[in-house]
Amino acid sequence: MTWSIVTREPETGHLAIAVATRFFAVGSIVPNIRGGVGAVATQAFSSPLYGIDGLAMLAAGHAPEEIIKTLTARDEGREQRQFHMIDSKGNNAAFTGAKCIDWAGHLIDENVSVAGNMLAGPQVIAETLSTFKKNKGKPLAERLLEAMRAGEDAGGDKRGKQSAALVIYRDQDYAWLNIRVDDSADPLTELERLYAVAQERYLHVAETTPTRQNPSGMTDRREIDEKIAALEAARIAEGRPSASFATSPKPS
Repeated sequence: MTWSIVTREPETGHLAIAVATRFFAVGSIVPNIRGGVGAVATQAFSSPLYGIDGLAMLAAGHAPEEIIKTLTARDEGREQRQFHMIDSKGNNAAFTGAKCIDWAGHLIDENVSVAGNMLAGPQVIAETLSTFKKNKGKPLAERLLEAMRAGEDAGGDKRGKQSAALVIYRDQDYAWLNIRVDDSADPLTELERLYAVAQERYLHVAETTPTRQNPSGMTDRREIDEKIAALEAARIAEGRPSASFATSPKPS
């Protein structure tokens, strides 16, 4: 009933998950990430423990393949589960239970995996992976959104659409970007809109946030405020409306 992509950006070490489904609030269930540790997507007849315990085991130094064996061995419902993961070094692994509803399966490649169940067919994850790989060099969020769009265009969840999410962690304990669409007739389009909104202001402000390396963050807002103001002025000058529903159109 879901397909997702789990990746580590080798140039930066950033970890990310994108997911879409015909089910409510998928962003509250599937993606589990810890900056500098790893990412786990747990889906199908999902077990939250796979995400929680998977990250804990990654943090303790266990390999993804070992974690999959450990978590599935103790779970009598494992054949209805699907999950895939990656660690901070790019090692990854995936599991698709034999009782996951067709079409179900996964693909693993360097620094990325795609898995899905209750899909229109294997082309969904194949197109998702192919599109992600061919867009190397683009911003990670854009690569993930375009990959998921390709998967949807290839058939997506065979039941339809309802929710989607995109989560990216840098090297901190908190997400750099965490956007969700919980209930929509066109969740990927709405997710793309939310990313556009984030680019207008949110992601620039995120650069000021305290980090473990710099617990004070950026205390002088002027540089960021000036950048946001310049981008806003350019948008207005070009006649482009804001992507945000909360921003009133400027009078002509």
